[in-house]
Amino acid sequence: MQEEAHSRSERKRWAQARTCGQAWAWLPLMVSGRAIGICVVGYERPHAFTLQERTTLTSLGALIAQALDRARQYDAAQQPAEGLQARLLPRTLPRVPGLQVAARYLPAGHGVDVGGDFYDLIRLSGTETAAVIGDVQGHDVSAAGLMGQVRTAVHAYAVECATPGEVLARINRLLLDLDPGLLTSCLYAHIDIFRHRAYLATAGRCPPLLRPRGRSPHVLDLPPGPLLGVDPAADYPSTEVTLSPGTLLAVYTGGLVETPGEDRDTNITELASVLSDATGPLDGIADALLDHAQASGDRTDDTALLLLIVEARPAVGSAP
Repeated sequence: MQEEAHSRSERKRWAQARTCGQAWAWLPLMVSGRAIGICVVGYERPHAFTLQERTTLTSLGALIAQALDRARQYDAAQQPAEGLQARLLPRTLPRVPGLQVAARYLPAGHGVDVGGDFYDLIRLSGTETAAVIGDVQGHDVSAAGLMGQVRTAVHAYAVECATPGEVLARINRLLLDLDPGLLTSCLYAHIDIFRHRAYLATAGRCPPLLRPRGRSPHVLDLPPGPLLGVDPAADYPSTEVTLSPGTLLAVYTGGLVETPGEDRDTNITELASVLSDATGPLDGIADALLDHAQASGDRTDDTALLLLIVEARPAVGSAP
């Protein structure tokens, strides 16, 4: 029944085409001996097709068919990968009293496959939470799959109340055991909202930006640890940072500041300038940072961005 209705619809379109012109060229779009469509070229006046025109139109039909088939194959391959990554990233972030949060994910430029950037917020207690952001090397299903494994491992180790350095060290050993052949960078921050403190450790990650209330943002100078999955004896030192009420902490992956042919440190300085001028709701600030990244050049890497603002201290009764 459905095929019959489709056939009637096709005949109706062809009849309409005949009333709009005086000559037509019907080009079957064939790939590997099967028809995937038809292209109709119409002329307003009667037209006698020469041999050269017939050859040109036949070649045109073959080129259109190949392009259409490649586009369909690309979509068929891309959709499962994008669906996998969408399921691996958090759909929503937990609500934490005393903490405002905004997160963004920006795919790389057109033509680049799915990547392994990720972010997360893990509620540890009534006044403590863990913020994590990272990047798995590559742009394919393998990178997205490993990203899911790393994110799951972070959750498991975080709830055991391990320090940031211990969390990264354990993930490092896990990746060495898995031997995925992909490098991973990560920044882990344990935030104590009640005491206005954050403890951060990094594995080859871009330096965070810190903007205290009423002051200009600055780059946090964290001792960098090696990328995860490289050195079994790697050490990831933790750094304590004061987070007074109104302080904004910005953590991000390389896609936000890394552009081929440009200096990364210069781009980080420019990003800090944008953050200094950005006002209003946290979601608007996140959008302003992404808009700056998109305007400054084509990105060859994905971007993950996580912004946090510490609010007034929660009630004393909510402290652990």
